Amino acid sequence: MNKKRREIDRLTILAGGGKTLFSEAGVRYVIPRYQRAYAWEEKEIEQLIDDICDDNDPKRDYYIGSLIVARRKAGDGVEYEVIDGQQRLTTIYLLLQCLLDEGYFSRGEVSVGEALSFDCRSKSNCTLAYIRGDAQKSEGKEELLDQSILLAVDIIKKKLAREFGDRVEDQKKFVDRLKHVVLYRIEVPEHTDLNRYFEIMNTRGEQLEQHDILKAKLMEYLSNRCERCEQEFFARVWNACSDMTGYVQMHFAKEEREKIFGGGWNEEPSDDWDDYEECLAMEQGGDKKVSIKSILKPSFSVEVADGMREDDKTPIRFDSIIGFPHFLLHVLRVFLRVESASIDEEKELGSLLDDKRLLKDFNEVIAYGRMGGKRIKDNKGEFARRFIVFLLRSRFLFDQFIIKRESIGDDQDGRWSLKELRTSGAGSAKKPYYADTSLRYKSEWEKTYAPRNKECLMIQSALRVSYTSPKVMHWITELLVWLFNNNKTERYKLTDEAERIAAEAVKDNFLATGNYELGVQTPHVVFNYLDYLLWKEGKEKYKDFVFEFRNSVEHWYPQHPSEGTFEAWDGIDTFGNLCIISRSVNSKFSNLSPASKMDTYRGMVQKGSLKLRKMGEIIDKLRKTERPGVAAKLWRQSECAKHEKKMLRLLCGALQEAVGEE
Repeated sequence: MNKKRREIDRLTILAGGGKTLFSEAGVRYVIPRYQRAYAWEEKEIEQLIDDICDDNDPKRDYYIGSLIVARRKAGDGVEYEVIDGQQRLTTIYLLLQCLLDEGYFSRGEVSVGEALSFDCRSKSNCTLAYIRGDAQKSEGKEELLDQSILLAVDIIKKKLAREFGDRVEDQKKFVDRLKHVVLYRIEVPEHTDLNRYFEIMNTRGEQLEQHDILKAKLMEYLSNRCERCEQEFFARVWNACSDMTGYVQMHFAKEEREKIFGGGWNEEPSDDWDDYEECLAMEQGGDKKVSIKSILKPSFSVEVADGMREDDKTPIRFDSIIGFPHFLLHVLRVFLRVESASIDEEKELGSLLDDKRLLKDFNEVIAYGRMGGKRIKDNKGEFARRFIVFLLRSRFLFDQFIIKRESIGDDQDGRWSLKELRTSGAGSAKKPYYADTSLRYKSEWEKTYAPRNKECLMIQSALRVSYTSPKVMHWITELLVWLFNNNKTERYKLTDEAERIAAEAVKDNFLATGNYELGVQTPHVVFNYLDYLLWKEGKEKYKDFVFEFRNSVEHWYPQHPSEGTFEAWDGIDTFGNLCIISRSVNSKFSNLSPASKMDTYRGMVQKGSLKLRKMGEIIDKLRKTERPGVAAKLWRQSECAKHEKKMLRLLCGALQEAVGEE
């Protein structure tokens, strides 16, 4: 164990005696690749400036925290890898650049220069160069600007204008105050196991996510071959895939996007690492000068990750149904099933898609897995290359074939969506738009395959609302495996595969048991799959129906009758008497009789699940000839059993069709 103690340096933001943060000769700070991108917003930035300004004694030292670093070899100078404190450090750097640009002091008085940079974040480095005035916006390089950094600069400049304006004396006081703002730079001992250090920090909840650590570990495996370009490309792909909003194509610069996804931005990425050679060699920076003012108000329109509807007029936003850590867990499992990869029989991944096990699952595969007949631990670099390409391909298929939540215009609630990215225009005028994913076979026209898209959307949304926790959304893994194993000409059958997954879940957890009196323990997938089948039978009648998060199992004939006019019933838990509703509707239904529920809450019933609507129709039919109490009695004695038999027949018939079993 290394016994060398930590080095601790007291630093001030501006020269006031002793060492300064950015003015030490030959000292550079590097934000490593495992760190998140710069993310401070108005609240955090303004709070930092307010804290500096608010001290009553301007000559008293003000402590703003610590900076934990690891020393790197850097020729004649010193390079520090920033382990903790990067958001605060970057903000201070931007603050000083803004003060220079606004004339609070001359460049001869303060030198910040290139004291800060980012590993494998070319956008961030390019933007810092713009802000320093070392580079200029050039044609085709607009996407290289990091909007989070530019926004921070804008926030700082506006804050300075509000606080100090043109008042030279107030500006001078603020500059003097910065000479007494102190932070401590803590250097971890030499030979510290940084991966272990990061893991410890993460488990303590101090900064890093498990997927940040995983990214760093995989990138380290690429250090033996074309180190810089391979790691940078890995980082660009990982960062693009990690942003689960929108479509992955839109998270790449246009030039790289067209090399990966073709001129129409919608070709499936290659599975061959060598096909990305041009991307590995791509430059990610500019070299001309521009002022900070031109950066704050750029002349170009920044391309958003989403885009327009098919009419190219209405803004549209897409949100993923899962986050990136869970997506990684899916991809790892798909990788083992469709690539020439495996894990030793005595080892297994977690039965749940638990994001807390992300590192553990990947470590198991790396330590005990095989790829192409060779142990992964002996070929880590090849594993990293294979996995990052597989991750990119998985994300492309996920975006095109797995449902998202779509918000149009000012609609914030959103709706289920199954769309693919397409392009209109050409050259610099090319724009993305989104149309229904074309689940079609060769030469099939849209009017033929459009209903298939709707069916696929409906069965996937039925699965989504059935499995509300991302830990149990194994159906996504199954669909991705199927997509990889079936080529483009067969993918129109995706709906059939989704139906098979739902049908097997109903069989294993309900039909195969032979027990149809589970009451509130009846799996939600049974109700939602049944609703899908009812919708499929009566699309025109139920065209208003959508799958929602209905999380309460309701007894149509209540458990504890409240009116005193009808009897209790010991058969309430039978499947025919059950439906799925929202918790808010459940509280309203209370212990009313079926007839009273229809009298009081008819609108809710007619907008609810399709099984609920069916039960409401039965009660309405009985009420045409019978009193409320008699209607309840007939439901209990005969109508419930008839309804159940019909629903079970529908489920069993669909099961036979989907999986080929009686």
